[in-house]
Amino acid sequence: IGIIGLDTSHVIAFTKEFNRDPPSHEALNNFRVVAAYPHGSADIQSSASRIPKYTAEIQELGVDVVGSIGELLDRVDCVLLETNDGRLHLDQAVEVFRAGKPVFIDKPAGSNLAEVVAIYQAAEHYGVPVFSSSSLRFSPGAQEARAGKFGRVLGCDAFSPCALEPTHVDLFWYGIHGVESLFTCMGTGCMSVTHQSTNDSEFAVGIWSDGRIGTFRGLRAGSRGYGGTVFGDKQGDEGIGPIGPYGGYQPLVIEIGKFFRSHQPPVDAEETIELYAFMQAASESKSRGGVPVTIAEVLSDAKKKADLLLQGKLDSR
Repeated sequence: IGIIGLDTSHVIAFTKEFNRDPPSHEALNNFRVVAAYPHGSADIQSSASRIPKYTAEIQELGVDVVGSIGELLDRVDCVLLETNDGRLHLDQAVEVFRAGKPVFIDKPAGSNLAEVVAIYQAAEHYGVPVFSSSSLRFSPGAQEARAGKFGRVLGCDAFSPCALEPTHVDLFWYGIHGVESLFTCMGTGCMSVTHQSTNDSEFAVGIWSDGRIGTFRGLRAGSRGYGGTVFGDKQGDEGIGPIGPYGGYQPLVIEIGKFFRSHQPPVDAEETIELYAFMQAASESKSRGGVPVTIAEVLSDAKKKADLLLQGKLDSR
């Protein structure tokens, strides 16, 4: 395994999990992180300032730090794209796709919806397996809700911390965690989003095509944990319950290991693109004073912009 980007704590946590001896799960047998390319964001200080620290820590774990993505790709079978700055992901991912290596892209998949759409289009062009997810998707409570613990999910209210980064669409930077929980429980089919924002919080309301309602609350004051409530169609107390607390990184790393071996993404591209469209529509709603914005509108716009982003980037096949 090779890592691109050493500006997030995820690289240390993931490396320790993959390189554990003996492995903590059979899905992680015979994997090892062997090389890392350090450079990520140059102008997001909270990310750039971490690179020296995590570079030193990854070397202490026995991982070689290399000077280019090309050098890394020559040495590995699969890639963790960990750069914290979503603006860099498209160019970095295309280089990986061109080499034919399966890749996990950490959150945020891109800095805006057009970049996310372009990444998945590029992966399809090269026929390379890819998936992206917050670790919150694989927390036990969210997976139990998706599997029917509360019956058919009629609605969900999810929350997470929601720091903003001016270079990224509002919820992409950190609200993605709670939105990922929301879509894990609700599934696809969101039609429109309305959104309100204050200094301390973000609040988005999605309407699904079958009339279900899902909400996301982004927290910037008071307690800033992860969780939510699921409303199902089971009767009595069995039909309503918590998503549950954050389950740590291990469940995600296990899914990445399965993916690297099988080349079958555990999350459909359609669902990932839709949850980013939810966040893009929330941003548009906010800019328009809280009016509803449809998923179809933001996707149509993003696909046009994605075509422009990909011009000259893809080899002919």
